[in-house]
Amino acid sequence: MTTPLPFPIAEEPDDATREAARKAFAGDVQFLKGVVAMDGLPPDDRPEVCFAGRSNVGKSSLINALTGRKGIARASNTPGRTQEINFFTLNESHYLVDLPGYGFANAPVAVVEKWQRLLKQYLSGRVSLRRAFVLIDARHGVKPVDEEIMELLDKSAVTFQAVLTKTDKLKAKDLDKILTQVREKLSKHPAAYPEIVLTSSEKGDGIPTLRAIITGLS
Repeated sequence: MTTPLPFPIAEEPDDATREAARKAFAGDVQFLKGVVAMDGLPPDDRPEVCFAGRSNVGKSSLINALTGRKGIARASNTPGRTQEINFFTLNESHYLVDLPGYGFANAPVAVVEKWQRLLKQYLSGRVSLRRAFVLIDARHGVKPVDEEIMELLDKSAVTFQAVLTKTDKLKAKDLDKILTQVREKLSKHPAAYPEIVLTSSEKGDGIPTLRAIITGLS
């Protein structure tokens, strides 16, 4: 009898779940507001999920792929362009939250420190936050800066799920090596959700799975 892998790959949804999630994301998705301080947060009147990742991990591209709208989350070649917590409404049911990119942000130290303070306050104080998705570039695996955000999520008691981006850029054997490293790192974090999502915004891989996970959170 083989021992199941820790942190298995999330299974694709069945046809009915996949279609229901597709319809939800094909509905009314709007940018609501950018928040620079806690008093600017919208009411916590619905479940929300947030997306965290270091600069250039492909966060904007993933949000655009999920929503099927190319420009809803601005993609930029400039690291650290997102300096606010950006809220999007998914119909009337959920908030999608785009957190500031972290790591090598092209910004003054004081600005980066302000982002980090806001991030900590948001993660520790948002009761409607159901899950954080920590985006990991599949070409590089978990970096020290990713572990910092994971530790923050542990301390904040926020369940987080690892989402590997740009998986189409790797051969299968190289992806297996990265997955071994990612699993080893995740095993140290009590807040880590025990499944990994593999995605490619360019190819659409994993997008139906991630949609189904989000719409299934209440």
